[in-house]
Amino acid sequence: MTPRLITVDPQAQGGTPVFAGTRVPVRTLFDHLEAGDPLETFLLDFPSVNREQAVAVLEEAKASLLTDAHPA
Repeated sequence: MTPRLITVDPQAQGGTPVFAGTRVPVRTLFDHLEAGDPLETFLLDFPSVNREQAVAVLEEAKASLLTDAHPA
C-alpha cells in the first residue's frame, strides 16, 4: 500500500491540500517550481517536507496528466 502523500482536512488550512503530516500546501511546491526555484530551495524553505514526498507528488501529478494523453 502506498503511503498517503496529500491530505485534505476542512479543519486544517481551510481544506487546502497539504503534504501529509505537514501544514505545507502542495500548491507551494508548484509555485516555487513555477518561479524557477530548484526543488532544493523548496525543501530548504519547508523542511517538514522531505525529498521523497515532493518527488512522489510530482510523479503523481505527471502520471495524472499523462494518463489520458494521446501520443503525437
